[in-house]
Amino acid sequence: MLRYVTTNEGKLREARAYLDDEVTQFDFDYPEVQADDVATVAAHGARTAYRRVGEPVLVDDAGLFVEGFDGFPGPYSAFVEDTLGVETVYRLADAELEDTSASFRCVLAYCDGEPFDATPDPVDREDRVVAAATGADGAETDAGDGGDALDDDPIPVKLFEGVVRGELVAPRGDGGFGYDPIFEYDGTTMAEMDATEKNAVSHRGRALEKFAEWVQQR
Repeated sequence: MLRYVTTNEGKLREARAYLDDEVTQFDFDYPEVQADDVATVAAHGARTAYRRVGEPVLVDDAGLFVEGFDGFPGPYSAFVEDTLGVETVYRLADAELEDTSASFRCVLAYCDGEPFDATPDPVDREDRVVAAATGADGAETDAGDGGDALDDDPIPVKLFEGVVRGELVAPRGDGGFGYDPIFEYDGTTMAEMDATEKNAVSHRGRALEKFAEWVQQR
């Protein structure tokens, strides 16, 4: 059984759309490492959660990356949402930026204590976040061997990433969660989409699709 480390029911529903009933919720408030990329945060969280439960775990970290703000809030998106609110983020972007282009980025980190083959795909830096766990000194380590400068006893972690590009707009829609009301994709905000529509295009959905395909062969 796979344990998805989250307290967000929306994330759990999205995961089950790809993984059926093979995933259960694991409510574990692991300490998040401070890092400038979501891959490092997710990888560290997966290792911590695996040590806690001793069973296969899936951890995600995601963020809203506003191009005109050099990617901010990025990995700090949850903190910014809690302190400023998503409407404030939109108002700041609308007031300060001519171009409100943004992207949602998600990295899923899977850990079951077993080794993995190295990720064979080259990384398109303009469309995806780094496909490796990044150490504290900024040096990249291979996602397949699970190296982590933050951990004296690294456990292998496999990373899966998804990106969706859009733009920030005034809040619309009653669905979704987080920044969904202010993120527009192809003329529709994420909060205006039903679950099926959102799963088909969302950053987390794209990462989950990659993970589901891989884990079936695991």
